[in-house]
Amino acid sequence: MGNWIINHGLSAFIVVVWMGINIFLFVYYYMLYDLGPQFEYTRELLGAALPWARAPAAVLNFNCMLILLPVCRNLLSLLRGSFMCCERTMRKQLDKNLTFHKLVAYMIALMTAVHTIAHLLNVERYSNSLAGLYGPLAGNLSMLGDSSELNTTYLNPIRSTSTTPTLFVFTTIAGLTGVVITLALILIITSSMEVIRRSFFEVFWYTHHLFIIFFAGLVFHGAGRIVRSQQVTDPPHNNSFCEDQPENWGKIPECPIPQFAGGFPQTWMWVIGPMIIYLCERILRFIRYMQPVSYRKIVIRPSRVLELQLVKAGFKMEVGQYVFLNCPAISQLEWHPFTMTSAPEEDFFSVHIRLAGDWTEKLIKMVENLPEGAQGPSISVDGPLGTASEDVFKYEVSMLVGAGIGVTPFASILKSIWYKFKDSNPKLQTKRIYFYWLCRETHAFEWFADLLQVLEKEMEERGMKDFLTYKLYLTGWDQSHADHAMVHFDKDTDIITGLKQKTLYGRPNWDKEFEEVRKDNPSSEVGTFLCGPQALAKDLDKKCVKYSDVDPRRTKFYFNKENF
Repeated sequence: MGNWIINHGLSAFIVVVWMGINIFLFVYYYMLYDLGPQFEYTRELLGAALPWARAPAAVLNFNCMLILLPVCRNLLSLLRGSFMCCERTMRKQLDKNLTFHKLVAYMIALMTAVHTIAHLLNVERYSNSLAGLYGPLAGNLSMLGDSSELNTTYLNPIRSTSTTPTLFVFTTIAGLTGVVITLALILIITSSMEVIRRSFFEVFWYTHHLFIIFFAGLVFHGAGRIVRSQQVTDPPHNNSFCEDQPENWGKIPECPIPQFAGGFPQTWMWVIGPMIIYLCERILRFIRYMQPVSYRKIVIRPSRVLELQLVKAGFKMEVGQYVFLNCPAISQLEWHPFTMTSAPEEDFFSVHIRLAGDWTEKLIKMVENLPEGAQGPSISVDGPLGTASEDVFKYEVSMLVGAGIGVTPFASILKSIWYKFKDSNPKLQTKRIYFYWLCRETHAFEWFADLLQVLEKEMEERGMKDFLTYKLYLTGWDQSHADHAMVHFDKDTDIITGLKQKTLYGRPNWDKEFEEVRKDNPSSEVGTFLCGPQALAKDLDKKCVKYSDVDPRRTKFYFNKENF
């Protein structure tokens, strides 16, 4: 438990606080509408469905206020550099922004379902009350306001028996906006499933922008003021005395005709702040979209990996950061995230783009078909934006784990290390780095092997062989690969990469690796950084918990993962 708290304690605390606020809002508003005297006559018409409709509405207001904030990526980058105390711990929470975004979205989906079902029951009960199916009191309450000379305010929004529940839903502000909001939410959620995002990213991208319609409908949803409460009159209407004699309402002093009014719409007050913040976010993105970007170099690497070296005025980056790229020739609206592989010390920034999906396929084909010496297609850049890898130099010891193209943030880190050694940078506090790269095919190693060779030579010349320990794992091979490796086993350099460190076959034994790191660094804080699949993330996360020591004098592992 102590080890788990080291890695997840603050995250769990934040989730508990968030859940506590949701529970408080639900219970508070449920009790208000279930027991509040101002809703006694409203409950006579609607029954138990009233609190079940209004309590989720309060929870929805709170979560709709939160849902946009985790995707304001420029805001998160600003916050990332603003924490003066507990910096590393707080920044780790920002790296879980998409996880929190999904958690809030699940709560919105659940509360929307409860809110919608309850209100459908309410509309049915409004109709039945007007028809006199729930007794004389409900019938009399439903008739209030029909006579203009009585100067009363109505309770039942269905004013005619010819108005069916279906007609009411599609002809009122609350009903119509409710239908639009619900349909938009269903499309957003269904298109966000992992299988859709991975295989049909464009579907996910475009349907997610239905959030504009969702929030527009949300702001106007309460304007219909469908749920109404009893108002204070002079003299006051004594419900307990008057509810059994509706025929005397307005005729005796104790029973003036009850007055009702709809509640003031509150949703807009919850969401207006985040909507303004998000609008500023989009304006900033548009400004960056308009800034020109030029090509320094374009390279097609093995395995159809595209390297773009780009230059943009005023662009400053840190290790491990990422950018969003837009190619108007492919799509005016689509933006895709790519980790930068260049170092901050270089006068350009670069990205490596693997063929994965329609957008990357179109971009690579466009580049492959360029005439000799021609500039690449027009491209726009939003960023740089912060990630977990920014903190790699804040740990005494770092474990870097990349899977396939997930090596890109670590290319930036290793390049930066080379520059820091070259310039004898005294600010480098990291004492040791362990680097693991898992690839399915040999070609993937080629574009990165040159950098590792340079680092290998640099470490030897400085007598710092132990500073960088790296292991390359080939996870996909056939018998010919294995036979070839056995024949050339005695060579000084690896037959695949040309490095002194031989390529390993299969997958790492993580228990063995973590035990080795803990043994070599008995009193260090070890940052474990991953850019790779979720299954590997779960495994490494467990190992960090397993091999951390609660004793502050012993080794502790902190897990960090790239999230886009």
